[in-house]
Amino acid sequence: MPSLKEVRNRITSVSSTQQITSAMKMVSAAKLRRAQDAITQMRPYAIKLREILENLSASLDSSEGVYSRQREVKKVLVVVVTSNRGLCGGFNSSVIKKAVADIRDNYSGAEVSYFTIGKKGNDFFRKSKFKEAFAGENLESNTLFDGLKFARTAPVAERIMKAFADGEFDKVVVYYNQFKNAAVQLTQAEQFLPVVPTANAKSSNTDYIFEPKKEEIVQDLIPRSLKTQLYKALLDSFASEHGARMTAMHKATDNAKELLKNLKISYNKARQTAITNEILEIVGGAEALKG
Repeated sequence: MPSLKEVRNRITSVSSTQQITSAMKMVSAAKLRRAQDAITQMRPYAIKLREILENLSASLDSSEGVYSRQREVKKVLVVVVTSNRGLCGGFNSSVIKKAVADIRDNYSGAEVSYFTIGKKGNDFFRKSKFKEAFAGENLESNTLFDGLKFARTAPVAERIMKAFADGEFDKVVVYYNQFKNAAVQLTQAEQFLPVVPTANAKSSNTDYIFEPKKEEIVQDLIPRSLKTQLYKALLDSFASEHGARMTAMHKATDNAKELLKNLKISYNKARQTAITNEILEIVGGAEALKG
């Protein structure tokens, strides 16, 4: 049985940890509210813009849609969105595992390059066998979450779009966690480029009136929509991160509370044993003196 001093030290240590996890839970809860409001307001706009983009792409020929060109998939870019910090359960590992599994199952015959947004994904992929995309260029991708705004994410989307248009990649897939609620995040793999019209878009009878010209709208709308899709993915990931961290810290706080309860029981038992031993020693000494 551990000594009283050892148990007291463990109680102090666990109590400090509980205070830290409880504080982190409250901080994540506050950040989650703002992040949840941002993605809730953004999602309907992004979904509708994506729908228009797919319908518009279905009406374009290969010469008009530079971002809709279908090529033989020889070079693939995977964009993996993770967090900069840990202590958020399986948030980061789920995205990384999904990306690695897709590469193994679907792109084993292609040349795969990676681009990460978030330090945790970068830490993993830089040790992998895959090639880093845009090596040597300072896109400051790991600092995007420090002040997540559309103006800061747009240049990243533009760089990816330019690489696809120049033929550096034949396909671009974005992996991220989609926010559902504080306890549930859905790992997503969305094809970013080329823009592929869905079956609904192809069969849609929507007839658009283009003003001023179709070509001008295409040049403006499609890039704007693609930038919006990437921004939405980052907002989803940002809200999911805080939800996952809040849930993880809540569980950690509960576990610390349960551990403290067990340690206090152990401490009381050890203290009772020590008192009993002292009493026995006193009684034994008194009996010896009588003899």
